[in-house]
Amino acid sequence: MSSLLGRLTALVALSAVPAAIAAPPPTAADPCAKIAGKLFAPPADALACMKSFPFNETLRQNVLTVISRVFDFYTFEDYYLKSPPPFQDSTTNIRAQLARINRTHYETDFDFNKDVYDFTTQLNDGHTRWFPDCYTQFQNLLPAPVVTLEENGVQNVFVAPDSVEFVSLLGTNFTSFFDSIKFDFRRLAGAKVLEIEGVDAYAYAQRIAETQSGNFLDLGVRINSAFSSYRISGTDFSQRFGDISGPQFPTQNTLTMRLIPVNSTRVETVKVPFLASYLGAPFSNREEFWALNCAANEGTNGVDFKNSAQLEKLKANRSKKLARAAIVDNSAKNAVGLPSQFEPTLPPVNGSEGVIKSFILPDKKTGVMFVGSFEPDDFDQFQTDVQATITQFKKSGVSQLLVDLTNNGGGFVCLGQFLHAFLTGTKSLGNFPNPGFESTNRANPLAQKIVASDIGLGVTSAIAFYPADNWAFLSNDTEMSPRNNYMKPPSSRIINGQTFVESQRFLDVCPFSVDLPEDPPFDPKKIAIVGNGNCASTCAMFSTLMNERHNTTIAVFGGKPGLPMQFKGMAGNQVLEWFDIDSEIKTANLKDDPLAPPDLLVSGDFRHNWRIAYSFLDETLPIEYKSELPHFRFPYTVDTYNNPQNLWTFAAKQLLG
Repeated sequence: MSSLLGRLTALVALSAVPAAIAAPPPTAADPCAKIAGKLFAPPADALACMKSFPFNETLRQNVLTVISRVFDFYTFEDYYLKSPPPFQDSTTNIRAQLARINRTHYETDFDFNKDVYDFTTQLNDGHTRWFPDCYTQFQNLLPAPVVTLEENGVQNVFVAPDSVEFVSLLGTNFTSFFDSIKFDFRRLAGAKVLEIEGVDAYAYAQRIAETQSGNFLDLGVRINSAFSSYRISGTDFSQRFGDISGPQFPTQNTLTMRLIPVNSTRVETVKVPFLASYLGAPFSNREEFWALNCAANEGTNGVDFKNSAQLEKLKANRSKKLARAAIVDNSAKNAVGLPSQFEPTLPPVNGSEGVIKSFILPDKKTGVMFVGSFEPDDFDQFQTDVQATITQFKKSGVSQLLVDLTNNGGGFVCLGQFLHAFLTGTKSLGNFPNPGFESTNRANPLAQKIVASDIGLGVTSAIAFYPADNWAFLSNDTEMSPRNNYMKPPSSRIINGQTFVESQRFLDVCPFSVDLPEDPPFDPKKIAIVGNGNCASTCAMFSTLMNERHNTTIAVFGGKPGLPMQFKGMAGNQVLEWFDIDSEIKTANLKDDPLAPPDLLVSGDFRHNWRIAYSFLDETLPIEYKSELPHFRFPYTVDTYNNPQNLWTFAAKQLLG
């Protein structure tokens, strides 16, 4: 049986309702067939395909039941009733929003899912979002990505000066569309943008940050996410379109800009067309689109890891499940390289084959580690790469270190703690020898049942995240026994008038494969961090550890002039995907508990922030809500916004001397 035929059969077997959704009306043209086989399509055509599936009440109740019951595990729910300053714009009543969605009339399944997506996105917590696979397969792309730059001492928004080189990397399938409709996007490169959609360009960036960007609690960071910037995607240098020019849904056909082209003084109003990029599996018609992208599949719902087959799969990877803290950036699926002329010309040093790219600047005294992610393919290699890089730096006479965290979306929690301890040395940790944070998870009734059941079943950290041998005691940093019930007794406090119940505090137990140095490899005053604030999850925890425990110099680039911007974007702790929390429930033999969520009937992921990390500066406050501003703030310039080497050279002089 072919994979597609198998999924179509599974769709029919799943329930009659989703099967009916997959079948088009007999007399209607198939809007999905119109764009079948195309890498790019006009947004209206992509949207017509996605809106061809009518709203269904059974699917709404299924999705909302899953989301509502997973929210029971969410650590920050009570904070959202009145988020503390400066994060007040991230205030909402989560349960009231779910009730609103439950009573709203929708014409299509897309309309329902987009409303849920928008609601969770506007929580501005990248760990807690609904991703409906059916409707996240297209991404709108603009051939005129925008950036914020300083010119002659004044910051403005511009079409990226490298936009022609950048956009051309998408290939002729993309660029020829604009040629075919006689739209000259090339002449817009470097244009000064005065207004977007009738408002000041920075005001429009803020509108996007408030409604579409998500991921980052801080408004200033979200505004910076609206603009194009360099990054590492996978193991390669790359460039983001930014949230203005690369929105998730193909709901816009054009973007209207008032701008002044390069070498002109005349203000023009230009409607720039979007083109939707398809990121999913090939399909030929509407039924196949649903089967491949929308119907639940074998990877959608969790599994019982006590099952021998599932256990063997785990053992093939590692002896212990690894905690993750990372955002989902769907633009990474459509990663576009950084134009080669802007990549570093310096030779990379040892340890630069993975997600870290390291160089020695021409001054011969500054080493740079561009940490693109904390989620490498090889957990141990990340550690050996750091060791190899620092070793070569020391042998080469490097005396100061610049760490670039631009657009680092996070990754494995323990790798952030590893890099923190490796760069600062274990002696610097003093009376708190653990390189991480004090942590808890929410002790809702089902969570307490899971821990108790895991103890009774003998479940350990080899197959689950709830067992106590994932953690160390706060008192002495020694690993707990898997039979320890750290939920008993739980702790409670009042947050915005609600009683929040959490576990006892604990520490991470990290399987480091490289010995940590006792002394720092560099004078701590000669270590500095740079980034654009789009530093999420494990990245935010790493930079917060460096700030709170060592007062490391931190600088951020870009943002809206005059608006404060944090150096960390989203600082939760551990995230669990829907598959993960469902597996925890099933492994604990609690899937039939009345508090447990059902299996999803559609392909999707409702992820949530499962753990809190508490600030060293205020042990009652999660680092998510601890405002921490950078020591320095710099604007991007035409020389630095997409040229990492130029930015590093500038930053080294400004921050390290």
